[in-house]
Amino acid sequence: MALTDRKKKILAAVVEEYIRTAEPVGSKTIAQTANLGCSSATIRNELAELASMGYLEQPHTSAGRVPTPQGYRMYVNELMQRQKLSLEETEAINRSLNEKLRELDDLVGSVSAIASSLTNYPAMAIAAPPKATIKRFDLIYIDANTFIIVAMMSNDTVRNKLVHLPVSVGQDMIVRLSSVFNANFTNVTEDKITPLTIRAAERAVDDTMGLTGVIASFAIEILSDAETAETYVTGTNRLLAQPEYQDPVKAHALMSYISDEEHVKNLPSVYGLEDEGVKVLIGPENVAEELKDSSVVLASYDMGDNTKGLIGVVGPTRMDYSTVAAKLGLIAKALSERLGGGSAPPKGLDNKLIIKEDTNEQQEK
Repeated sequence: MALTDRKKKILAAVVEEYIRTAEPVGSKTIAQTANLGCSSATIRNELAELASMGYLEQPHTSAGRVPTPQGYRMYVNELMQRQKLSLEETEAINRSLNEKLRELDDLVGSVSAIASSLTNYPAMAIAAPPKATIKRFDLIYIDANTFIIVAMMSNDTVRNKLVHLPVSVGQDMIVRLSSVFNANFTNVTEDKITPLTIRAAERAVDDTMGLTGVIASFAIEILSDAETAETYVTGTNRLLAQPEYQDPVKAHALMSYISDEEHVKNLPSVYGLEDEGVKVLIGPENVAEELKDSSVVLASYDMGDNTKGLIGVVGPTRMDYSTVAAKLGLIAKALSERLGGGSAPPKGLDNKLIIKEDTNEQQEK
């Protein structure tokens, strides 16, 4: 059932008032603030219908309404007014970035600190290198029980491993393995080295000793290491200022989760760094159970040298999405221009839609 214009205005008013006060919103408040030209009784009926449609819920029988994740999603996708930062805010953000970009040894940490300070939420920053490949394999025969694997990486680093064998192997086998790996396992990413391709290589060289698996395992290991993201999280204690996290058990669970570097590193692979856009993940839309009652706003930027960066904030679903998205978008734009050669700013406020900068047109991704 489509929402009428009046229902949309009431839903937007509830979301914005709840963001502002963190208190359930009643019909009298809506009548006073939304300028709808209708009675409180009419608004109460509309609130009840919005609740039955899943956009609002009532914490207690006598209380007003609060938005559900579905309500927030409708608000972000269709009802929210895009925030325009003032000239003073824009200049302040640019000044902060210019100062921090002089400290390139701690760029990721600086970006995280700026985002946290500007939004008053915990912020994360991630620098994700491009997917690495191996340009060349050199297998060096030492003796019947020893050989060395040398791998030249696409990032111009060299990795090597000394392999001791419990069985004897001839030099001709090492030569055949080198040929097969250079033909089939160079210039491919880690995900392309599969049990199927390994078995095919084993058959090609008639390997019955597991040498192919040893070399492939080393290749997977070094490709995985080469893609490790640099991460930084700042301002986790800012959660404690939000009413939703006054419960110490709830606050501790979320703070512990976002403070874990491995959890933060998973964000690029889950949400992607390739798409332009400010992505908003609301409550249950987050893949991690620890984030189901929170929202995450993410923006990607170009760091140059085929490296992408990600900045994001975590907070309650009662988040000021418009302001947060505007500030993260500006930070991402400024970083892309300074580090990546003038890339376009992120556009959009949704994990499904891109909202054009210069029109009201919405386009499915």
